[in-house]
Order: sequence, then structure tokens, then C-alpha cells
Amino acid sequence: MEKLPSLHLSRRGLIGAIGTLAFTAVARPSSAADSSISFDELYGKFGVLGLEFSDKVKRLAGNDVSMKGFMAPPLKAEAQFFVLTEVPMSLCPFCSSDADWPDNIVVVYLGEKQTFVQPRQTIEVRGTLEYGSWTDPDTGFVSLLRLRQAEYSAA
Repeated sequence: MEKLPSLHLSRRGLIGAIGTLAFTAVARPSSAADSSISFDELYGKFGVLGLEFSDKVKRLAGNDVSMKGFMAPPLKAEAQFFVLTEVPMSLCPFCSSDADWPDNIVVVYLGEKQTFVQPRQTIEVRGTLEYGSWTDPDTGFVSLLRLRQAEYSAA
């Protein structure tokens, strides 16, 4: 039976190994960074049919993501959804069809009711990303991008 060499690590070697592991962990992008998406990353290009979703949106669809933006004023105080915008807005940018869909908004469906914030307050939203045309059966609101089961906080 062959004997394995004993592993002898000095303090200096152990500290060096820990330092290397710590550097590797910091240097590697975290999964939290991969799951955040900005308004600039929503669309890839403008094709013959209009805006096309980016590869990142397609890759993250169905996953929990975070986004920063501004809450457009909701239609009514007790709504369980709102529109996340890239810039502060004084009016809610509701659309009649997905052909009119602005490229800088995302509909946010809350997991539970929360108190709405002022339109100029930056917020961070976390929820499950969905893309593709969808009409809300309760409101008739048409959306191309949504965050479901979402929650938000001041950023």
C-alpha cells in the first residue's frame, strides 16, 4: 500500500492560501451582479419588427432579477402594480398597445401591496423577469416587460 505524502502547511503558506482564495472570490463576478439588469440592457437592436430583446433579457427570463429606476405615479392608490421608468415621470406612461410601448419602462407586479413612493425617489426592484407581449386581464394594460412577485425598496 502506497503512503500518501503528508500535507504540511506553514502559517505563512496558510495565510497565502487564504489570501489567494479571498482574491479569487472578489475577482469573480457574483451571481447577484449577473442578476441585475439596467434599462440600457433591455433591448439588443432595432430589427425589421422593431426593438428586439437583448440576449441578457432572454437569458434572465424566469429568474429573479433586480433593477433600479423610478416609480411612475400609479393609476390608483390600491393598485398592486406600477410602472418602473428610467427617468422620473409626473404622469404614468400607460399604453394602449405594445406597438406604443416605450423602451424605457417595465411593469412591476408586486407580490404584496406596498406603499407607493414619490416619483423622484430612486428605487430598486427585485422580481421574476418576463418578456413578450401580455395583456393584463384585470386592467387591459399591455406590456412587453414585467417583473412578477416583486418587491422594492429605496435605493
